[in-house]
Amino acid sequence: MVSGSHGGSPVTASSCPEEASGAVPEEVSGAVPGYGDLVESSPDALLVVAEDGSIRMVNTAAERMFGYARAELVGSDHRILLAEGFRNGLERLFFNLRRDAHTDADGDEADTAPVEAYGVRRDGTEFQAEVAGAIFVTGDGAGNGTASMIAAVRDTSHRPENDDSLREAMSLLSATLESTADGILVVSSEGEIAGVNNQFLTMWGIPREMLATGDDEAVMGFVLDQLREPAQFVEKVEALYADPAAESHDILEFRDGRTFERYSRPQKVADQVVGRVWSFRDVTAAKVAQDRITRAMADLAAQSAQLKALAFRDGLTGLSNRQLFNDRLASALADPRGTAVDVLLLDLDDFKEVNDILGHHAGDQMLIEVGRRLRACVRPDDVVARLGGDEFVVLLIESLEPEAVAVRIVDSLRVPVWIDGTMLRPSLSLGIASIGEAAVDASELLRRADVAMYAAKAAGKNRYMRFRPEMLKALVDRNDLEAGLRLAVDSGQIAVHYQPIVSAGSGTVTKVEALARWVRDDALVPPKQFIPAAERSGLIVEIGTEVLLRGCTELKPWLEEDSSRSLAVNVSGVQLQHGDFAELVLAVTESCGVDPRQLVLEVTESVFFEDDCHVIQQLMSLRTVGVRVALGDFGTGFSSLGRLQGLPVDTLKIDQSFVSMIKTGTERLPILNAMIGMAHGLGLTVTAEGVETSAQAGYLMKLDCDALQGFLFSGPQPEAALKPALDRAARAIAALRGDRVPGNR
Repeated sequence: MVSGSHGGSPVTASSCPEEASGAVPEEVSGAVPGYGDLVESSPDALLVVAEDGSIRMVNTAAERMFGYARAELVGSDHRILLAEGFRNGLERLFFNLRRDAHTDADGDEADTAPVEAYGVRRDGTEFQAEVAGAIFVTGDGAGNGTASMIAAVRDTSHRPENDDSLREAMSLLSATLESTADGILVVSSEGEIAGVNNQFLTMWGIPREMLATGDDEAVMGFVLDQLREPAQFVEKVEALYADPAAESHDILEFRDGRTFERYSRPQKVADQVVGRVWSFRDVTAAKVAQDRITRAMADLAAQSAQLKALAFRDGLTGLSNRQLFNDRLASALADPRGTAVDVLLLDLDDFKEVNDILGHHAGDQMLIEVGRRLRACVRPDDVVARLGGDEFVVLLIESLEPEAVAVRIVDSLRVPVWIDGTMLRPSLSLGIASIGEAAVDASELLRRADVAMYAAKAAGKNRYMRFRPEMLKALVDRNDLEAGLRLAVDSGQIAVHYQPIVSAGSGTVTKVEALARWVRDDALVPPKQFIPAAERSGLIVEIGTEVLLRGCTELKPWLEEDSSRSLAVNVSGVQLQHGDFAELVLAVTESCGVDPRQLVLEVTESVFFEDDCHVIQQLMSLRTVGVRVALGDFGTGFSSLGRLQGLPVDTLKIDQSFVSMIKTGTERLPILNAMIGMAHGLGLTVTAEGVETSAQAGYLMKLDCDALQGFLFSGPQPEAALKPALDRAARAIAALRGDRVPGNR
């Protein structure tokens, strides 16, 4: 089998059955006469060590050398006899002997030199020793057996003392080899396994018995079965052995998900490569952590890119947002080449009604469709942005036809939009501002486009207008008007004037209309100027309430004289949008002590354009308590006479533009005849506005017009001048009728 020389004396064994007593095995002593005496008389300590490291037999010299009784040693772990740092030495010796035994079985010479070690006696003292070993197998003779090792220990402390630093270095080296977290494999230049540490076996899960057989091919096969790329592993090994001086560092991926780092470097003795050291480090946890970090970084990068995109994109329409538009506009204006820059600012007309009637989902769909159409009207490089709400802007750079683009945009939105089965016709107001000879910054250019857009809206909507300097003055004037109106309302400067309305049938003044008036800087501001401003700013609610309150208060005595008399008050659609309007009206009449049946609310037909159920309900609620409703300026809008029968209206007021068509009183004006006749047919009374001449009054009276109002009778007068105005009006209607009137109070 395998022989281990020990100071020139070979120690051999072929078989040895397991003996608990620790005596020389019978099979051995029987095979060689006097063998037992030889073992017992040997000056060297002899031990039989099983593969699991337990002591199965010792001789007398072992008892003497280590200070233990034989019964104490048999069955114990052999490591108790070795000093710290050398306790795994016999395992490596066992491994080498098994490998050499396998080599010897193949017909090659094999020899294992004794190894240096330090023993430890029972009393704890250490001594220098030399250990040699041999393998023997017990079994059934058919190759199936159990391997054990005979170890011969010789005390070499009588030899010259080695340098203490050498022993310490060897001890540290051995301890380091076993304590390192890396798995270490040492392979000879011939490719044979020369040694391993325990961590290597644990990391790869290699059974000790497999390693003990010395079958390197089996070990290699066990290793390769665990790898994802075994061929690559073999290729790397072959490449390294083809270049003995080469070093390498690579990664091994396991089928079970583990990852090892593999290092390989040549082992040299006197500049001669005698083998190769392989170290393996389990970096699975580190790789998992690194993969997580990599994924997290990738996710962060993706999120950063997404956030960056979101930072410059409108979330609803996908168009550019205000920030991106401003950046591109500033960049275009800073171009030293002086490129043409045009800004087209637009918003949707009456978009709020889409949200109110169909809901915000429909409004969102409308905005998305508008964005799509705008994008289709411009070049790919032009910027189309949504600034917020229903406001959009288009930036044209080096465009030769900005107004042609504006025309395309207006026309594109005239095409109906179908949303949830409902057809909508969007319209827009658009303003254009361009770089002129005078340089302007981005905010000024956008402001000019905004001014032009509001000019387009004021001009009738659904159109575009280019900025002109006078538009800016008009805007300034409008803002000044609204600011002055706010001051007037807050300081009580809004006055109420009254205009009589005469009854053609009775020849008396039966109604007075209360009208808001604003005197600013000793000049009367025309109602057609400040009333729209009041509606835009919302001040009309406060103004309307003040007019109603003062009218009921100041006309209460006149109303109490005759229950047929009434007070007419103009009401804006903005007032009617307030949910508590009806309650407010009734609260005012009650606080002033005025019968609601003596109140007439005059509205324009525009409040009924959208069939606003809320407005109609407010008016119907008031009519149930006697308040009457008059439809003013009739004929100037889009209502038809036939539509009147479905509205909560009591009186129809013919606009003065129709009355002015009467010049001599001999004209044939079928439209007036039709208006009055149709209104009477619907059960409505008719009042004609703007009557200024007797010819007009006479013509209307012949058509059975119920009431007349205009400067022929009296213009609007302050409360102090109301009584004379009532008297003049009464005399004027009496003269037309040929009546004698003593006076009207």
